[in-house]
Amino acid sequence: MDAEAAVAAGAVAGGAAESRRGSSLAPVALVVAGGLSVQFGSALAVLIMPRTGALGVVTLRLAVAAVVMLLVCRPSVRGYTGRDWGTVLVFGVAMGGMNTLFYQASDRIPLGAAVTLEVLGPLALSVFASRQWVSVLWAGLALAGVGLLGAAGFGGLDLVGAAFALSAGACWAAYIVFSAKTGRRFPQADGLALAMAVAALLSLPLGVLEAGTKLLDPVTLGLGAAVALMSSVLPYTLELVALRKMPAPTFAVLMSLEPAIAAGAGFLILHQALSLVDALAIALVIGASVGAVRSQSRRRAPVPAVD
Repeated sequence: MDAEAAVAAGAVAGGAAESRRGSSLAPVALVVAGGLSVQFGSALAVLIMPRTGALGVVTLRLAVAAVVMLLVCRPSVRGYTGRDWGTVLVFGVAMGGMNTLFYQASDRIPLGAAVTLEVLGPLALSVFASRQWVSVLWAGLALAGVGLLGAAGFGGLDLVGAAFALSAGACWAAYIVFSAKTGRRFPQADGLALAMAVAALLSLPLGVLEAGTKLLDPVTLGLGAAVALMSSVLPYTLELVALRKMPAPTFAVLMSLEPAIAAGAGFLILHQALSLVDALAIALVIGASVGAVRSQSRRRAPVPAVD
């Protein structure tokens, strides 16, 4: 190979490498954007809980989101197998359980502590689902950051609220698994729209029993619609797309960014101050997430041939 050909080959290889890095970072950007949206939406939801209660907020969030998704996607209900419908049903149950349990938790304990406990579900998934020891390392580092972030908020923590948060984390892990399965079985966001309808139907009786006609108040409806768009429609769609291009264990470790995002949302919207310990915890969590993504990218990237 002469010099010019070598330079040309190097340029092509460099461009291919840049393309691979760009394609691997794209789903990461989707996950981060979804996390920002859902946590700021959760902070807004905390502000409207006095109007409707925790179950009322869940009902508004899921019902409005389901209507929007069904109108936008107009999913077909024909041509699917029983296993397809079983997958979307479990996905909807996991989604509804995750939302209902999380808002029950955040009604009893601080938002940061609730998210800290909830994220243990995805972290456990990342360890059990991955076959590489490096994933255990990154998950352990993220867990250390999560524990440090929640340490200040765990003093005198309501045990019922903590149990709700941990249960929400288990549902979150199931949500990750069945979101990926649904994305493979249904085109576009059709499966997500159908699963969201299932979750909304499950939450509707609970919300009506707790809030009643308060759900029909125009101001409450408007705030609920904002929460639905920020905490359901946008993030779930972004996550569904990301899970088509990203392994579930890597996605689960990235979910450890949620407490850090929740801390920022709490500071900006709920006026909860961040301490130096919080900042250190956030740095640990972000470092673990970046490490997990870089490890996965290196493992998947092919080694270019040398002429």
